[in-house]
Amino acid sequence: MANHSRMHGEIWDIPQAVAHLMAAGGDTMAGAGAALRDRDPAFLTTAARGSSDHAATYFKYATEILMGVPVASLGPSVSSIFGRQMRLDRGACVAVSQSGQSPDIVATAGMAARGGALTFALTNEADSPLAAACDRTLHLHAGAEHSVAATKTFVNSCVVSLWLLAEWSQDKALLAALHDLPKALSRATALDWPEVRTALETRTSLYCLGRGPAYAIAGEAALKFKETCLMHAEAYSSAEVLHGPVSLIDPGFPVLALCAADAAEASLAEAADAIAKKGAAVFATTDKVRHAKPLPVVRTGHPLTDGVALIATFYAMVERVAVGRGIDPDTP
Repeated sequence: MANHSRMHGEIWDIPQAVAHLMAAGGDTMAGAGAALRDRDPAFLTTAARGSSDHAATYFKYATEILMGVPVASLGPSVSSIFGRQMRLDRGACVAVSQSGQSPDIVATAGMAARGGALTFALTNEADSPLAAACDRTLHLHAGAEHSVAATKTFVNSCVVSLWLLAEWSQDKALLAALHDLPKALSRATALDWPEVRTALETRTSLYCLGRGPAYAIAGEAALKFKETCLMHAEAYSSAEVLHGPVSLIDPGFPVLALCAADAAEASLAEAADAIAKKGAAVFATTDKVRHAKPLPVVRTGHPLTDGVALIATFYAMVERVAVGRGIDPDTP
């Protein structure tokens, strides 16, 4: 099972899935970026659930950092359950769903369009209800995903959202980093973090930490621990974990700090070290720590794409953790 799960195969497909996306999506993405430049939105909103919502959070941080435009997550039940129409005529809405079938997300995208927003569907199904509800469809081009746990579709959702920003802003450095990603991801999926797996062997709970875009990656990591390993995992910003959650930490408590090479790296490393000094087993994807244990990582040459490589390495590890716990990650 360790070498033949569908999840394992799809993780190893990640570099090719991104390469296919970059080869197939050029015209669509250029048009989407031009549409955003024409709209010049005062704000953006997102609509998503599960892994797709973590991709939307990644988009939020990247947009606010790169463009200085605020991004808010819409509560799907506001339109689908409470029937409220919102006024979004000065904005744009990015709805994210692998299948494009989620009734809540389709309803929210439709509400956003009626409210005057320029709407984008990020989906792996170009003929889905979500695509039909939006002005523009940004196809993920990830290929069929058969495992219960989304992996390559999450990665491609993050890549599409970053590509949208790069085209909107005409950021040549980010565009170059995106086109170079398949090579970086090939190295990232081949990495392993055996020391983390060892620390988890006798544990049922852990924390995943991040800050900025990496906070979205921490959220996705915590979800995958729950989904594939049946472990209780919580994601926290490194700015928040010391205000309450740290009280639950006992000696050996596992903590995974996911750091990109960005402006948040130093503060995240500082928090990781503070928790390690309390006796926790803290692992961090940075060499800036003194008390936590640094993990090997693949850097991508751009701070906004580093998180994509981090999650690829994490996926490869968490599949091994599930198998080591006697769980089939395809049918947890």
